[in-house]
Amino acid sequence: MKILLLCSGGDAPGMNRFIYDIYKEFQNETYYAAAGFDGLINGRIYPLKKVVKEEDKNKAGVVIKTSRCPEFKEKKYFKVGMENAKKFDFVVICGGNGSERGAKELYENGVKTLFVPGTIDNDVADNYYSIGFSTAVKECVYAVQNVMPSIESMNRSCLFEIMGRECSQIATKTAKIVKADYVAKDKIEYEKIVDAILRKHEKGKSATILIRENLEDIEKVAKTLNKMLGIDIVKFHIVGRTQRGGAPTKEELEMADKFAAATIKAIKKGQAGRVLANKILKVEIKDFI
Repeated sequence: MKILLLCSGGDAPGMNRFIYDIYKEFQNETYYAAAGFDGLINGRIYPLKKVVKEEDKNKAGVVIKTSRCPEFKEKKYFKVGMENAKKFDFVVICGGNGSERGAKELYENGVKTLFVPGTIDNDVADNYYSIGFSTAVKECVYAVQNVMPSIESMNRSCLFEIMGRECSQIATKTAKIVKADYVAKDKIEYEKIVDAILRKHEKGKSATILIRENLEDIEKVAKTLNKMLGIDIVKFHIVGRTQRGGAPTKEELEMADKFAAATIKAIKKGQAGRVLANKILKVEIKDFI
């Protein structure tokens, strides 16, 4: 049996643990496409044993590399990638929504494909948890906890830009943990933010405001709020790539193990489809939709 692994889109903490588990089970039967669909298109496919090391299994990042590959949507490139994929008995794809679409298209063209949700955004449809989410939240919590003492010392307030693309789950979960004064999920409500800041400022305290990325430019939001307030007390902090690069949490590694176990079971049974987690964090195989 020959098994091909690839990761596509943004990297997510826990991917290395998932990859190591698959390799440990199938050893020399495993291969990888370097940098995801890009490697699949360009034939950069190598034995997994060349890059997998036990000491890397609990590190963030992804040893087989990943990338975004818009070319895979084009018919001529997809055809090349599909022919390379058909050389394998199973193709395991770890990524987000775009990766799932690529996995589904390969599946519909005769490739035995297994899709595993690996994205800090946690935005895969019908899935409760994706590899990377727990660590992303942890890093956001750390950012707030490490920045706010300095903000509070000068009686200011701070906007934190949180990753998530079009999904607000990281911001929402972080807001609950740090007890934020306001979280912008889908739009910036300036009047509400001003009210939250003033309520704290009048008491000599500081407001913690979380903003999901891709809503508005965070620096401009801060300037607008300061103008509305009539005083320069609003600062901003972009949490950024520490959300991807933080050391995986214990929960992250446990979930990576669960996803790997379900993937291994599916391969041995000859199943293809989507490897998804439900609300009680059990992992099961579902059909592509």
